[in-house]
Amino acid sequence: MNGTGDVVSTARVLRERRARLDADEVEFLASVAADTEDLPGLAEELAPELRVSVREVENRIHAALDLTTRMPRVLVAMRDGLMDAYGARRVLHVTAPLSDEHAREVDELLAEKLARAPVSTWQPVNMVRHVSRLVHQIDPGGATARARQANAGRKVELLHGEHAQSRLTLDLRSEVASACYARMDSMARRLRRNGETRTLDQLRADIAADLLLGNDPGVAVPEAAAQVYLHMPIDAALAITDNGCELDGYGPVPGPVAREIMTNTASIWRKVICDPATGGPVDLGRTRRRPSATMRELVRVRDRECTVPWCHRPARHCDIDHEREWAAHQGGTSIDNTGPRCRRHHRRKNAPGWITRYDPTHGTTAITTPRGATHTGHRSPILTPRAQATDEPPPF
Repeated sequence: MNGTGDVVSTARVLRERRARLDADEVEFLASVAADTEDLPGLAEELAPELRVSVREVENRIHAALDLTTRMPRVLVAMRDGLMDAYGARRVLHVTAPLSDEHAREVDELLAEKLARAPVSTWQPVNMVRHVSRLVHQIDPGGATARARQANAGRKVELLHGEHAQSRLTLDLRSEVASACYARMDSMARRLRRNGETRTLDQLRADIAADLLLGNDPGVAVPEAAAQVYLHMPIDAALAITDNGCELDGYGPVPGPVAREIMTNTASIWRKVICDPATGGPVDLGRTRRRPSATMRELVRVRDRECTVPWCHRPARHCDIDHEREWAAHQGGTSIDNTGPRCRRHHRRKNAPGWITRYDPTHGTTAITTPRGATHTGHRSPILTPRAQATDEPPPF
């Protein structure tokens, strides 16, 4: 690239190539979806191949079906290299509440608009604004129903990020969300006027957490009271090293952060006894009377996540499932015959065409899908096995 022209033309070529590849995927997914009645099963099978979550594959399949049946002109724009999958899905989100007939009307009007629109109109935020106007133009009487339908989909999502930070998002009605933010902002500004040194962003985040956890808002950094598992080697707990700490459902966390969680006055310690040869847990410190409850907790501590290789649902939110069925195959109720499966994969295990093999002792999973692809996974031990370690102390 020797000049501005080369840079611009290369950027244009890459954008068009990406849009056409996205269109290829849309047509592929729509084609295979048309040949099956089990869309969740198809998404489950394609997730490890596309290297995305099952939910993302389901979203792509539904988007592909909508583009081919409800908004074919948007798909044409993708084939022409004018719009990528991100922009198309933004358009689909706005038109989702419409009937098929109204969606196709918006599709036609949008195509006419984009055919003579300046470049800025193609930017997703501007295009969504224009599509929203078209939706209201085509179906003005449905605005109230669309608002109520959107409100019915309100939810809370936990999105784990990097550096031991995660994001908690709430989808709420606009006036409710605005009122929540205004209250947090007002409390944060009052604390700032009273000498608080945290930034307004930090204060708003801490106040939100305090309100959810039932703490006194803004007085100190919020302390969690819900149950999570924190795995720590004894040397990390004693600040000898900062390695080997892992937060259940999240992944590795720095040693100092793990020690802050450990020393929280609301934390409860529990001894986990590990086999030094395999690194896997074999027992828990007994603080409860019912062995079955202890066994379930040990299985969740041992496996940490759903046993399906591409699923990262925390084990504490999973069913404890028999590998050999209890009734049909005389499978015993023991830690050697049980493992955590999220509800989706618990139901999928015995679906036609799916072959699932899980070895709880060694933590290996092999899954063969209806179309013959086999995927394997292996859980990581809590303790580094003695054969791999030098002189590491036992876990805490």
